[in-house]
Amino acid sequence: MSMFRRLSVVVVLAGASLLPASSAPAQGASYVQFVFTSDAHYGLTRAFRGAANVPASAVNAALVSAINTLPTSTFPNDEGLRAGQPIGSMDFLVEGGDTSNREEGTGPTAIQPASVSWSQFVSTYIDGLTLTTSHGTHTPIFIVPGNHEASNAVGFHAAMTPPTDQTPMIEIFNRMMQPSTPKTATTFDYARDRVLHSMTLEGVHFVFLQVWPDSVGRAWMEKDLQSVPASMPVVIFVHDQPDVETKHFRNPNPPFDINATDRFENLLADTFADGTTLDATAVKERADFETFLSHHPNVTAYFHGNSNWNEFYEWTGPHQTAHLHTFRVDSPMKGRDSSKDEQKLSFQVATLDLATKRLTVRECLWNQGASITWGASTTVALTTNR
Repeated sequence: MSMFRRLSVVVVLAGASLLPASSAPAQGASYVQFVFTSDAHYGLTRAFRGAANVPASAVNAALVSAINTLPTSTFPNDEGLRAGQPIGSMDFLVEGGDTSNREEGTGPTAIQPASVSWSQFVSTYIDGLTLTTSHGTHTPIFIVPGNHEASNAVGFHAAMTPPTDQTPMIEIFNRMMQPSTPKTATTFDYARDRVLHSMTLEGVHFVFLQVWPDSVGRAWMEKDLQSVPASMPVVIFVHDQPDVETKHFRNPNPPFDINATDRFENLLADTFADGTTLDATAVKERADFETFLSHHPNVTAYFHGNSNWNEFYEWTGPHQTAHLHTFRVDSPMKGRDSSKDEQKLSFQVATLDLATKRLTVRECLWNQGASITWGASTTVALTTNR
C-alpha cells in the first residue's frame, strides 16, 4: 500500500468552466499532484515526427495524448517522492500561457487569428484531457495569460491580422475569475480585468498570475496573503521568468504607446524605469519582486514558461537576497532545445507531500517512443525563501 493517502479535489463544472469550487479537499489528504506545461503556441508549425510544417494542433494533440497516459504510468525509481509507484490520478493541470501565438502578419502568410487558435486549444486540452481526480471527476485546468495572449488583446508594434483579438484573454479571464457576468468583447478591459486567482489545498496556497508579478499583481498578493498563515508555503504559477523581459513593460517614451521604434509591448502595469530602450535590463523591476519576497518568505516556489526549456534553478534576485525554487518548462512549439531536437520535448509532473512540505518535480519526456520516459528531477523543501 502507498505510504501516501490521495488528495481529493471536488470539481463543479459550470458550463465550460473547469475551475474547482470553494469546497475543501478531503480531510487527511497527504499529497497533491499536478502537471505543468506551457507555450502551446497554436498558429505555429514545426518539424515533428518526420514531417515538416506540422501545425501546433497536431503537436499539442500528441502532447495531450501523452499526458493522458500518466494514470497508467509509473514514476521512476529515483530519489523523489513516490518513486517507483503508479502515478494514478491528477489534482490539476496548469497551462503557463501563450496558448495562442501572436497573430502576426498579413495576407496568406499571416498567423491565424487568436480566436481560431483558442478554439483549437479548447478542443485539444479542455475537451481532450482525460485525466481525473481521485473522486473520478475531470481534472481541472488552470491557465495563466502569457505575453502572446496579451499582445493579441492590446495590439503589437508589427502588423497583425486582425489588429487585435481579445478572445483568448477574455476566455481565460472568465474561466479563471468566474465573474458573475462573464466578460465580452465590449465589456472586457485589459488594464482592469486581470487574472489574479488563488486557492488553498490542504495547507498549501497556490497563486495564478497574469504575465508577471508586476506592481498590480504584487499589491493583489499582499491582500491575498493576509489570510494565509506565514508558515503556509505559497506556490506561484505565471508566464514570465522572474528575470522579466524589458520589452513587456510599458513604454517610458512619449506618447507611451506601442510603436515600431521603441518596441515596448505595454503588457505589464508598470512603466519601464531602468532606461528608455530595450537594451536596458529590468533591474529595478526585478528588485521590486525580490523585495516582495523578502516580506513573504513563505513564497517558495515559482513555475513559469516563456523562455522554454526544462530547468530547475534557484532565483536569488539582483541583490542576491531571495531563495526562490524556480521551475522553467519546455514548449511543444518553441522550446529552446526541443525545437532543434524533438526527443527533448517535455512537460513537468509535480508531487507535493503535504505532511513534510517537500516537492518533487520531474521532467517527463513525451516524444521518445511509445511510452513516456523520465528526464531530470529535483526535490526541494517549501519551508522558507530565506
